[in-house]
Amino acid sequence: MITLYRPGTSILHRAPAGVKILVLAILALAISLLVRDLSSLALAAAVTVGAYLLAGLGVTGLAAQVVAIRWIIVTMLGTQLVFLSARLAALNTGRVVIVIVLVSLLSLTTLTADLLDATDRACQPLRRIGVDPAQVALLLAMTVTTIPVIAGFASTIRDAQRARGVPLRLQFLVVPLLIMSLRHADDLADAVAARASE
Repeated sequence: MITLYRPGTSILHRAPAGVKILVLAILALAISLLVRDLSSLALAAAVTVGAYLLAGLGVTGLAAQVVAIRWIIVTMLGTQLVFLSARLAALNTGRVVIVIVLVSLLSLTTLTADLLDATDRACQPLRRIGVDPAQVALLLAMTVTTIPVIAGFASTIRDAQRARGVPLRLQFLVVPLLIMSLRHADDLADAVAARASE
């Protein structure tokens, strides 16, 4: 499974995986529900920068994550500008980018095995109602690690188009990205089904 983990000794590296997942879930929910204007978006961005500094990754580490998802940002912003005002499109895109970058921070500071174990333990009480904690843990880990995969697809597509002299146009990026993402989702579904049948 793809991982972004970077070894380190920061507070975030040493924090228990379960605590980090819980804090990430709270932050993602707060950003989704409470960020309604540019000032609150700036505050959320400042918190994100602070988290990267706390992890010892610095602003360059944060910038690298933003650059990695640049084509996702272009796609999201471009499609929303067709239907929404520039302010709403920027707010929506900003919220999603901040959450993606925070999820990347979780991957950068937490081993995938620790994510699986923490999720498995948290879901044990749900076993009584038929939920398989191992499957939920696998789903979470795959979701977190899929973000850089899709960002990589977007970069690959754009690099191939640039090599062929194709101009940067949203429609030339969205369709291949969607096809590659759906194919990747099918591959993941096949892998999960194969694991479940073992």
